Amino acid sequence: MPTLIGSVQRALRLLEAAGSHSGGAPAKQLAREAGLPLPTAYHLLRTLTHEGYLRRQSGVFVLGDAAGRLAGGGLQQKRRSMILDSLAHFRDTVGAPVYFAVFREGEIEIVGVSDTPANPVCEEWADVRATGHAHAIGQCLLGQLDEKTRKDYYERHPVESITPYTVRDVHALEQRIGSRERTQPVIERQEYALGTVCAAIPITVGDIAATVAISLPLHQEERLLSAVDRLRSEVGALLSTLSFSISI
Repeated sequence: MPTLIGSVQRALRLLEAAGSHSGGAPAKQLAREAGLPLPTAYHLLRTLTHEGYLRRQSGVFVLGDAAGRLAGGGLQQKRRSMILDSLAHFRDTVGAPVYFAVFREGEIEIVGVSDTPANPVCEEWADVRATGHAHAIGQCLLGQLDEKTRKDYYERHPVESITPYTVRDVHALEQRIGSRERTQPVIERQEYALGTVCAAIPITVGDIAATVAISLPLHQEERLLSAVDRLRSEVGALLSTLSFSISI
């Protein structure tokens, strides 16, 4: 194991050295900058080239496509961390679990959640993607879409009651969506989960529909509206962070 770890460390030093030269560098130079014997450097360079992390062209080594994918993965992780940090801030501010979701490629996607043992998230007992009509997150996202996109969603995920409080049919849901201003929060009481109330705030970044939402147990319902107002002000202050991270 120590030998394997050492090989990985040496390979990473070579990648770092190659990455510092936009036009590439020859093996001898990379070996010198990485502090490696030339035979060791040659062996690792051949391996890294074979795996796509480096490319050899005109006698020099440059970063390959696989190295680019590694960098992209790091950026994606950074974006996700930014989202989770923002959600944790919202959670602590309003004292409730917070959700961040988007409508992407025809489906509802929960990007991140943040809760605490004292304020846990609502249990996903029915597929959130298929029950957008029944929860605040879904209703908020659907309300930001055009009629054709919503119709396509309904065809794939029929509107049906999952609790005694769920909207009964597409007509009733469309009436509800049409009567609400697009910028207003969506309030939902026990439509998705008995004993739970939820609210979702619409966020639109470019052509992507998104929402930040909270949930509370039914016995704390009196806190919901004030928590939503506080959340709206906080989201406005941190919208740039979420806007940058929304493409995760």
